[in-house]
Amino acid sequence: MTESAIRIDLWLWYARLFKSRSLAAKAVKGTRFRINKRVVTKPSQTIRPGDVLTFPRGDDVCVIEVVQIGARRGPTSEARGLYRDLAAHDAG
Repeated sequence: MTESAIRIDLWLWYARLFKSRSLAAKAVKGTRFRINKRVVTKPSQTIRPGDVLTFPRGDDVCVIEVVQIGARRGPTSEARGLYRDLAAHDAG
């Protein structure tokens, strides 16, 4: 793994999309997570800036673009800078 790539479960936790890294790993294993339209089932799969993640979250489908990798799980304001919500742009 290089500085420009990170495990998907760790990044999802950094981005505050899941409360714990283990919950993020379970979600990747148990649901239809996609990276750039390809289904992934391994939490160790790496992602890079520019990748598009698609995954179910409750009754909704989240579509986000990875903007930055991040170095830690920071406050919410910092976490929001790690991704761009593409589903919000499609909704109108």
